[in-house]
Amino acid sequence: MENSQRPGKPASASQVTLSQLMQPEHANLLGNVHGGWIMKLVDETGALACIRHAQQRVVTVAVDQMTFKHPIRIGNLVTLVGEVSYTGRTSMEAEVCVTAEDPLTGDITHTNTAFLVYVAVNQDGIPVPVPPVLPENDAQKVRFEQGRARQEYRLAHARQVEQT
Repeated sequence: MENSQRPGKPASASQVTLSQLMQPEHANLLGNVHGGWIMKLVDETGALACIRHAQQRVVTVAVDQMTFKHPIRIGNLVTLVGEVSYTGRTSMEAEVCVTAEDPLTGDITHTNTAFLVYVAVNQDGIPVPVPPVLPENDAQKVRFEQGRARQEYRLAHARQVEQT
């Protein structure tokens, strides 16, 4: 069944929130949380949003960029919010926003946002079609169109790399 023949799902139906208190085992010698630990949580959050959307297993295909704007410290409550932002035939892009909260003061800092791509697969690992994501407001419509442009860029770049 083609993507266009499957009933669409609203973007908000895929939203997932993960929260975790950062402990000493998550930190480097400076007391900052390892970027790799945050990347793991970002990947889990994005995957869960896509699984919720497609109701299928997913595999990670790409992480566009991970820029840490502010450090995350031991004792911070890290919250990750993921939502499907764009869908292709078998692929989905998820946006994951990360914040760090000092639970003693209530101060919340946006530390980074990432876009990741996943492909839905069946139990044999074969890609399967996903329902289209339905943007529900102007911001989601803009994010969807930007996601389409990001996916076109990713595919063009992959073709270019293959040719060299």
